[in-house]
Amino acid sequence: MWQSYINAFKNYLKLERSLAENSVEAYLRDVEKLREYLDLSGQSTPPAQVSEDQLFQYLGYLTEMGLSAQSQARMLSGLKAFYKFLLLENGLQHDPTQLIEGPKLSRKLPDTLSYPEIEAILSAVDLSTPGGTRDRAMLEVLYGSGLRVSELLDLRLTNCYFEVGFIRVVGKGNKMRLVPIGKDAVKFTTIYVEQVRSHLEVQKDAEDVIFLNLRGGTLSRVSVFKTIKKLALEAGVKKTISPHTFRHSFATHLIEGGADLRAVQQMLGHESITTTEIYTHLDRDYLKQIVTDFHPRSGKAAFPNRRTGS
Repeated sequence: MWQSYINAFKNYLKLERSLAENSVEAYLRDVEKLREYLDLSGQSTPPAQVSEDQLFQYLGYLTEMGLSAQSQARMLSGLKAFYKFLLLENGLQHDPTQLIEGPKLSRKLPDTLSYPEIEAILSAVDLSTPGGTRDRAMLEVLYGSGLRVSELLDLRLTNCYFEVGFIRVVGKGNKMRLVPIGKDAVKFTTIYVEQVRSHLEVQKDAEDVIFLNLRGGTLSRVSVFKTIKKLALEAGVKKTISPHTFRHSFATHLIEGGADLRAVQQMLGHESITTTEIYTHLDRDYLKQIVTDFHPRSGKAAFPNRRTGS
């Protein structure tokens, strides 16, 4: 019974929601873990008969097992998606997850690099080597357009419109978006394509991919991560960073400069504006300082004597 529902859910996620393979597998694992728990606890209940009480017991079990609130929230999200599918596709009358709320999560502020740190890392790239020329172009695109590393590695020559300053990006769920690309990113990417990539023996299925390894094949996420870690070390940047740090820095620096939140949301490819709002965190320190410096009750601000009206 469970397996037939899980198979149908898998097809729904892949065909109708167009989710990436990793996302599909994560959803299926969430459902499988609930099924395993019910079997182990002697409650071999069909999916359509699972009750709210059983789900509450399951969440309590996860807590006892030491799973973090973040993990529990993600797993509950998978179960909610499963039961939403059953309501839509299988005529389920009641969704047992409807009234269940996940654990409260503290919103983790993303790590960011200052602009001088960005410049230091970019300057650490050895442009005298083919690999260095490629790495500088990749970092310029990461920081200049705020791409996810998966989007960077899937960037295609035919999706680059450098003459008008835009690139077409394939994001989560195969959703397309147009993103501006800066002059430096265009400059260094053009140099890489013309002076390095054009001399590679490009492997099959990588003909349209921009950033390749020196054997002409596609790059891995791990190789990009290692490159960034190495350059940060050489630049003297002590923070723990990853390719995603450049995306965080892109968004934070735009918002610090006064960019419209909706525009940043569109460039990042966020479905919800609340995801983008996390990048406003640095404004809080600035606003707090304004109050400290200028509010009459702060004890710091100096105010001239004012006449009082009668």
